Amino acid sequence: MSKRKKTLSVLLTAGLGLSLFSSLPAQAANSAAGTKPNPVQAPNVLAKQPIYLDKSYSFQERAADLVSRMTLEEKASQMNSSSAPAIPRLGVKAYGWWNEALHGVARTQYNPTGNATLLNNTTSYPIDLSLGSTWDPQLMYKEAGMISDEAREVAPENTQDLDYWSPTINLARDPRWGRNDESYGEDPFLTTQIASQFVNGMEGKDMNGKLLPEGDGYLKTVTTIKHYVANNSEVNRLNGSSNVDERSLREYFSAPFKGVVQKANVSSVMTSYNSINGVPGSANVHTMDTLLRQTFGFSGYETSDCDAVFEVSNPGGHNWTPPGWTRPVNQIERTAFSIGAGEDLNCNAGYSDGYSFGNTVPAAISQKIVTPTGTFSENDVDTALIRLFTARMQLGEFDNPNSVPWVKEARKNVPEGTWTNSNDNNAITQTKERLDMARKVAANSLVLLKNNETTQKDGSKGKLLPLKVPASGSFKVAVVGYFANPDNMYLGGYSSNQGSAGVAKFVNAYNGIKNAVTAVNPNAEVTYYKGFTDQGTTAKDLKTVDPAAVEAAKNADVVIVYTGTDNSTADEAGDRHDLALPGAQASLIDQVAKANPNTIAVMETIGQVEVNSFDQDISAMIWSSYNGERKGEGLADVLLGNHNPSGHLPFTWYQSSSQLPAITDYTLRPTGDNPGRTYMYFNGPISYPFGHGLSYSTFKYSNLDISKKNLQANDTFDVSVDVTNSGKTKGDEVVQLYVNTPDAAPELQRPNKRLEGFQKVSLNPGETKTVTMTVKVPDLAFFDEAQNKYVVDQGRYGIQIGTSSADADIQQQGFIKVHGDLKPELSVVTVKPVQEGDKEADVPSRVMYDKGKVVIPQVTVSMNDDSLYGYIYKNNSKSLPEGLNIKYSSNRPDVVSVDDGVIRTIKGGAATITATASYHGVKKSTQFVVYVKQGELDGINVDGKPLAGFSGNQYNYSVQVADGTNTVPQISAISHDSDVKVTVTQATSISGTATIVTKQGDVTQTYKIGFGRAPVSADFKSDTLGNQWSILNEDKNNYSLTTDGLKIATQPGNIADGSIKNMFLQQAAGDWQYETKINLSAKPTGTQEVGLGVYDDQNNYIKVTYGTSYSGQQSLNLIRSIDGGEMLFKTQNLSATNLYLRIVKAGSQYTAYYSTDGSTFRLLNTAPISMANPKIGIIATNGTANAAAPINAVFSYLKNY
Repeated sequence: MSKRKKTLSVLLTAGLGLSLFSSLPAQAANSAAGTKPNPVQAPNVLAKQPIYLDKSYSFQERAADLVSRMTLEEKASQMNSSSAPAIPRLGVKAYGWWNEALHGVARTQYNPTGNATLLNNTTSYPIDLSLGSTWDPQLMYKEAGMISDEAREVAPENTQDLDYWSPTINLARDPRWGRNDESYGEDPFLTTQIASQFVNGMEGKDMNGKLLPEGDGYLKTVTTIKHYVANNSEVNRLNGSSNVDERSLREYFSAPFKGVVQKANVSSVMTSYNSINGVPGSANVHTMDTLLRQTFGFSGYETSDCDAVFEVSNPGGHNWTPPGWTRPVNQIERTAFSIGAGEDLNCNAGYSDGYSFGNTVPAAISQKIVTPTGTFSENDVDTALIRLFTARMQLGEFDNPNSVPWVKEARKNVPEGTWTNSNDNNAITQTKERLDMARKVAANSLVLLKNNETTQKDGSKGKLLPLKVPASGSFKVAVVGYFANPDNMYLGGYSSNQGSAGVAKFVNAYNGIKNAVTAVNPNAEVTYYKGFTDQGTTAKDLKTVDPAAVEAAKNADVVIVYTGTDNSTADEAGDRHDLALPGAQASLIDQVAKANPNTIAVMETIGQVEVNSFDQDISAMIWSSYNGERKGEGLADVLLGNHNPSGHLPFTWYQSSSQLPAITDYTLRPTGDNPGRTYMYFNGPISYPFGHGLSYSTFKYSNLDISKKNLQANDTFDVSVDVTNSGKTKGDEVVQLYVNTPDAAPELQRPNKRLEGFQKVSLNPGETKTVTMTVKVPDLAFFDEAQNKYVVDQGRYGIQIGTSSADADIQQQGFIKVHGDLKPELSVVTVKPVQEGDKEADVPSRVMYDKGKVVIPQVTVSMNDDSLYGYIYKNNSKSLPEGLNIKYSSNRPDVVSVDDGVIRTIKGGAATITATASYHGVKKSTQFVVYVKQGELDGINVDGKPLAGFSGNQYNYSVQVADGTNTVPQISAISHDSDVKVTVTQATSISGTATIVTKQGDVTQTYKIGFGRAPVSADFKSDTLGNQWSILNEDKNNYSLTTDGLKIATQPGNIADGSIKNMFLQQAAGDWQYETKINLSAKPTGTQEVGLGVYDDQNNYIKVTYGTSYSGQQSLNLIRSIDGGEMLFKTQNLSATNLYLRIVKAGSQYTAYYSTDGSTFRLLNTAPISMANPKIGIIATNGTANAAAPINAVFSYLKNY
């Protein structure tokens, strides 16, 4: 397969009008080294610029204009995430959506297919669960800002591939979850506060979710909260159903998604693999649209998890049968159901069957598949694409880089083009500031679980921490445990790769402790002991405690036993089976502690672990999750007291996994033998409570004040408390506010308590500060399933200020009383606009409108109790409340007018309509774009008859002329819009092309109608070629007809740059199915490829060829190029020297099959492309590289079968 694309010097297809652009180089494919291909340059505007390049229009208006200029095949191609190909004629570059930055920028979608590429030597901060234990949103915000700075610095051109599928905000309801370290904790409120600041910092916003003024209106990056929703059991993630009641779905599982949407206006959401109550997460109207968009107010784009759409119909996945159906959906129908539910982007790498949005959307539209929201059509595709391209516009991709502040800043820090994804980058982006932040976060994340007074080795009594290192003299520290000084530092899921330059900046626990101790006392001895005799280097392999290490520990003044987990314990696709420390690590702690009472246990794990076996023998314990590349410095800062520990547990520390139900049981509240989950519902014994964390200081609480104690359900009140540092050390205290309902009836199953506020406060010794937190009574509501809305319990509420969720840790307590019902207030306004006639056509919404049509907004309003009114989806509406008024306005009334509440399209162009709802003194608004189509024809006639398959935005058509007919068909254009100027040029031969050029405003479109014959079968074992053949770049010295067939010797050359040699072509109009047999002298290597193609010109073709994949394996590859933008549709590993290939043409759909025996053919894939003059061709080439020795390809025949 060709691994590099050519550069266009002249545009042959006029989609936007050649007068607008200089030449546009096409997107190159990618090298294995992970460097970005040669970019498509932004168009140079020579005349009036199109709307999508005009900065006076909004990003959404510009996106609509750009999408309006795409063909259906181009639109579909942009809905695949890895990656969306270039559209050179429009100046659209290839774009990789799949990028990762969970705890540091880590992956970029360099390749056009497959997984995102690991980045080298980027900064790796502590994992999310460690950030959750900081309870410090501001610290999270600062770190995220640094991650996004680095992301811009390493992104291709500083403008591309800037959508990051981070953070993970699923709640850690079960500590056995394989991705527990990716979570911020078990509580929705805490998660919302921390995750919102990750989003704000990454996207270039302030802590209130508003764009920073220094960004000049642009996003720095795009973040994606995932995995929506109720997704944290890896054992069944691809085919399981998370069965939850609506109350749990609202109050718990979706709560952090709602919170981050409303606090940070996040740009993207990833749906999950699992089903929710039997409906796949990627096709779930209730969760994706009714909740996420209409109720929560999300306005960005939704992407599937990678191949989650595939799992919708996969027999080994959900194999989903929609309600009312008698069979599961197929590959085409799943596309319609997913996009119809709200899925805008298809991550299609990993487990795929080869069907993606890119190659199924046209078929799904043609089949008019009826989904719960309406009949699937191009309008659904337009809606999705405008969301996607709005995000790209917001990043500044389509504007001059010098006008985008984030680009300028990145290039100032790292000159453009100097960063490479290899160790040669010398870890240049791991700056001192970022490494210092990694250290600071590591220190702040450490949770001091216990620090009891104990009888120490010398007989004295006291606390081991902070360590008391003498300035001189003998002082021995033993650091025991493999993970203190591992061969390879484990950083957690979705970490970057580190070469020697990056590793040189690592500080592990042993080195961090050694450096810190010897800095105080140069004579101190700090010695490392692995602690195990095993040769293994993973947690599960540490099975045999080394008695010599235990013996050596006896003689140390202080022993630090460092234990941990890694990806052999659990990770993505694999849960923990229990909560035990892997291997014999618990035994190591126990044995060392019994040998030396001056032992401190440090645990760096995926989450909680069982501590009962050694807890009684250890007086000091510290925990963190995977703590970043400077973890050793952060730990040393805490151990020596340079940083007073302030971390608090973001989860309940259960004693044992035996206390928990099956991980696939998503029930939260206690039922039967199930004691419930999380601090809110669990009623069994625990090791440590949610929110627990000690300090070297002591803090006292006093003077609790509740500003109002008798409240109505819509009221707000303040809770204030004085906090005093009563210790001798400066420290940070996390003041935690919990609310409970002590008088609630048991049958209501109210939680034990809920976290409703927290604040981290820094205090000097003796200092007192007043901490005030505001609580809205509506936030204390519970979801009532019978009424399908939130209700506020009337009666008494307990207001607790505590140092954890445990009742024993309540420091101050008061009560309030709430009276009356919650009065609904406007919260969110959304629309699903259509035009007159759409209801009858079952169109659910649209962005592209016809001229002279009334626009029907179909408004939905969500109240603060989550009740919905107005249009929800097809056959599901509820009248707006009495007294609720909606007014509309247009920013361009000459394009779309508003007259007495009636919205009407006037002329071609883009306008934004603002819908403002007013109810009981509260106003909320939303905006939507109305794009009035420009320059599109309403039809084309061929010899007076309508052209089959005509669509206004399909610009290439092939018409078959029957053998024996020599009269060239005549065309005519149909346009009902007098503003459209039409120029028709007739074809002059049967193999010629007629053109229709339309012009309206700044939009010029060219329709091509090619005429040709059907292909003719050929037996290449004959002495002569038929006259149907032409040969592209003929070289007679390198092909011949033999008794075995047409033999072609491969030579350097590529279809994409027009240099391919000896490509045999013949006309191929109409629908047909053709097969060839190929015998090879050797398997192809490098960029060699042999096979069949259908060719219009060097920019427009499909090819099914045997060559090599991007990973270097021999494979069959189905590739399509539209106007120079290549897209890989399928790679199938194959090793053979004899094969049979088939291509079936049905309209604009080309389906490829292959066989190695000539009898059993397997489907490769389908690629849609509209070509005016398709010619079927035989391909045998060395590709762009000359290194591979030529091979001979013998084609026996090309026949209709």
